[in-house]
Amino acid sequence: MLSRPRLTIANAARVFATISLAVAVAVAGSVAAFAQGVPVVRDAEIEALVRDYARPIFKAAGLANDGIDIVLVNDSSFNAFVTGRRLFINTGALMTAETPNEIIGVIAHEAGHIAGGHQQKLREQLERAKTMAIIATLLGAGAMVAGATTNSRGLAGAGMGVAAGGGEMAQRSILAYQRTEEITADRSAITYLNATGQSGMGMLKTFHRFQTALSLSGAQVDPYRISHPMPQDRIANLEVLVKQPNVDKLDPPTLQQRHDMMRVKIAVYMEGQAAAARLMQKMRGSMAALYGDAQSTYLYGNLAEALTKTNALIKAQPKNAYFQELRGDILMKANKPKDAADAYAKAVSLDPARSGLLPVSLGQALMAVGTPDSLKKAVVQINNGLGRDKENSTGYRYLAQAYGELGDIPGAELATAEGHFYSGDYKDAKIFAMRAQQQMKRGEPRWIRAQDIINYKSSGKSQ
Repeated sequence: MLSRPRLTIANAARVFATISLAVAVAVAGSVAAFAQGVPVVRDAEIEALVRDYARPIFKAAGLANDGIDIVLVNDSSFNAFVTGRRLFINTGALMTAETPNEIIGVIAHEAGHIAGGHQQKLREQLERAKTMAIIATLLGAGAMVAGATTNSRGLAGAGMGVAAGGGEMAQRSILAYQRTEEITADRSAITYLNATGQSGMGMLKTFHRFQTALSLSGAQVDPYRISHPMPQDRIANLEVLVKQPNVDKLDPPTLQQRHDMMRVKIAVYMEGQAAAARLMQKMRGSMAALYGDAQSTYLYGNLAEALTKTNALIKAQPKNAYFQELRGDILMKANKPKDAADAYAKAVSLDPARSGLLPVSLGQALMAVGTPDSLKKAVVQINNGLGRDKENSTGYRYLAQAYGELGDIPGAELATAEGHFYSGDYKDAKIFAMRAQQQMKRGEPRWIRAQDIINYKSSGKSQ
C-alpha cells in the first residue's frame, strides 16, 4: 500500500519535469547553458555601446546600483533574456536592429523582468504547478484503483484523463502566467523609455518583425501553448502605450553612427564577407561602411592596405579608441608587436568605458616584444585589465604565461588557478591554487587568494 503513492509521486514529478522543460527555460535552461559554455562574445567597443544604451534605462528602472552584467551571445537569432543579474543579448539582435532605439526597447523590456522580480515569481508559479501535477496524478491513480476494484473500465479510463488533464492544466497555468508577465514587462519598458525621453517605436518595429517572420513561416500556433503573447496582441497593446510625446523622437546621429559601426563589425567577424558586403552596400559612403571595409580587409585581404584604411579612419576620428584597437590588431598580425603596443596604449588612454579588454591586448603585445622590461610591463597591464574585468578567464592565461616567462612560477600557478576558477572549472582551480600555495609565504596576499579558491564551495558538480 505504501509503495503506490511513492511511485505515483515519482510519475507526477516526471510530468512536472516535462512541463518545466517546456516553460521554464528562461529560469533554468539559461543558467545551465551559461554554466555549460554559452558562446559568449567579448568586444570592448560593442560592450561599451550596449552599456551606454542600458545605463539610463537601468536608472529609470531602479537598477542602477544592482550590478547588472550585460553578456553578448554569439547567436544569429533575434533574442535576449535574463537570468539572475545577467542580461544576455544575442549578436543577431544587435545586427538585425537598424536603430539604437530598437535595442534600447529590448533592454527596457528585459529590465522590466528584472525590476519586477519575474524570475523568482516564475519559480513560485512552477512550484504551484508541481503541486497541481502531483495532486492530479494522485487523483488519477486513485480513480484507476477504484475502477479496477469495481471492474469499471470506464472509471479507470477517467482516472487517466484526470492525470493527463491535471498536467495540461498546470502547463496552461504556467504559460498564461508567463504571457501576463511579458505584457507587464512591455508596459514597464514603455514607462522607462518615457522616463528617459525615448521613443517606444523601436519596440513596435521589433514586434512587427516577429509578426512578419511568423506569417512567412506558415506555422500554426496555438496561442494558449506558448509562453509569450502573439505578436499582433503585443502590437495592439503597444500601439496604445507608445502614443506619447516621444513617439517621433529619433536617436542622436552620433549614437546611430556607433550603432551602424557595431552592426558592420558583427557582420564582418561573425557573418562573413558576403553578409558584411551586403550591409556595407546599404551604408555606402558612411563611416560605418569605411570601418567595415577596413576590418574586412584586415581579416580577408592585404594587411598593408588594411593599415592604410585604418589610418584614414584615425585621421577622421583621432579620439576613437576602437580605431586604434583595430590598428593594434593589424600590426600584431603583421608581426610588429612594438608598434602594436603603441596603438593599444593609445586605445587604452582614449577608451571612455575603461574596458578591461584593451589593457589585456596591450599586455599581449608587450609579451610579444619579449624583453624583460616589456614582460614586466605586460604583467602590469594585464593585471590592470583583470582588475577592471576579473571574470576574463582568457586574460589569466596570458598573465600566467607572462609570469612564467619572468620565472615567477607561483604567480603563474595562481593565475592559472584564477583562469580555471572564472571558467567554472573549480576542481582544476583548486589544484593549481594548492600548487601555488606550496611556493608562497603563508599569509601573504597571494597565498590568501589561493586559500580563498581552495575553500570555495560551489553548488555545482565541478568541485
